[in-house]
Amino acid sequence: MTFQAEWPAGLPVGDGWVEAPATSDVIFPYDGSVVTRAPVGDAALAARAVDEALAVAPIMAALPSHARRAALTAAHDALRERREEFERLLVLETGKPLADCKVEVARTVVTLATAAEEVARLHGETVPLDLLPSGEGLIGFWTRRPIGVVVGITGFNYPLLLAAHKIAPAVAAGCPVIVKPAPATPLATLWLVHLLRSSGALPPAAVQLVTGDVEVGRTLVEDRRIGAVSFTGSAAAGHAIARAAAPTKVLLELGSNAALVVAADADLEAAADAVVRGGYYASGQACISVQRVLVEEAAHEEFLTLLAERMKDVTVGDPRSPHTRVAPLIDPAATDRVLDRIGASGARVVTGGVRDGRAIAPTVLTGVPEGAEVWDEEIFGPVVCVRPVPDLDAAFDAVNASRYGLHASVYTRSLATAFAAIERIDAGGVVVNEVPGFRADNMPYGGVKDSGAGREGPRFAIEELTVTRMAIIRPS
Repeated sequence: MTFQAEWPAGLPVGDGWVEAPATSDVIFPYDGSVVTRAPVGDAALAARAVDEALAVAPIMAALPSHARRAALTAAHDALRERREEFERLLVLETGKPLADCKVEVARTVVTLATAAEEVARLHGETVPLDLLPSGEGLIGFWTRRPIGVVVGITGFNYPLLLAAHKIAPAVAAGCPVIVKPAPATPLATLWLVHLLRSSGALPPAAVQLVTGDVEVGRTLVEDRRIGAVSFTGSAAAGHAIARAAAPTKVLLELGSNAALVVAADADLEAAADAVVRGGYYASGQACISVQRVLVEEAAHEEFLTLLAERMKDVTVGDPRSPHTRVAPLIDPAATDRVLDRIGASGARVVTGGVRDGRAIAPTVLTGVPEGAEVWDEEIFGPVVCVRPVPDLDAAFDAVNASRYGLHASVYTRSLATAFAAIERIDAGGVVVNEVPGFRADNMPYGGVKDSGAGREGPRFAIEELTVTRMAIIRPS
């Protein structure tokens, strides 16, 4: 299997595309075939990209709003026109089912459009300074200024969308951005960067991309001249980046083990549908996919029966098929890790828990003991754990006992329970009667505790990537 690139050879560094010092195979996870060879950068190229970004930063900061909006709009239009090609490319490099890749492209289109719209809303306010007599006669107002060079580091599971959530807000805010995609999935991001650089509205060096290993990442995040680092990935990697980058501002979108609470009064059919829909999309490789299900004891047995009945409809197979919902994980090591955790859990396997070709069969576990990694840690695979709880207080306590707190959801017919969940659950987002994996790309998105710091969504990311500048004037 081969793929013909739609962008120049090499890596987009500075004003052109430079030859990469190495290349590596991009592998189609479904059958292990080579999609293409991708350029691989090194620390020297990363350092050069920072220098180029710093040189263009004053130009970007002075770039008029219409130019920043035009660049994002042009990329939006080009991506929308080529969306089916992007979808096919994402299937090949990520191995995700086509249905999920279609969603990823659609969400990326919305993210670019929303960021373009937010350019017009990047403004400040006047401030009354005469609350004390010393302020009489003064005029005060604040504006928001670009934070400087932004380094965006993305995960493999949603490479196009995650890159858009780094690049688009940076461009809208007037910041040069250097993106480092996950080594396994650089292709769609390379194409997105090419679209932005081809818009003609930005200096080419405003958007750069460097692939490579941990040394490339270290070179980017440890440079004290950059303004901010935005990272999406595991908690362990995010914590290491935060330590290495300090005192530079760091935005972290990290892992989770998202919980779904089922109240005894819930529509159990809808809740079971939600677990199937929310637990196995992207083959479970999503930080807010359903991993833990806490069901009030009065409804537990009926809910588990309904869930087991639905598992036969979760199709495992070739991700290129529109019917597939679970496909092989990103690589064999990920598959082995998930199966090892299932085997070590001591839980009862209701369904799945074994290989289905190269994939892991969609899995439901019960009787998961305290301290098991499949409950406590992010599994990042097609595994859902179901546990009964005596009441909703116990359910909310169990949700909050996790070191993670990204998204959680509750199914209930009670408005009082819905508001209690919103008040008590310690997470960045609480969803009522929908999967915790719901995300509209214009909303604030992020976590608490080990799930990260800062918020994405173009409006909120732009706020993170700008600084408040206060102006105080005494007219002469």
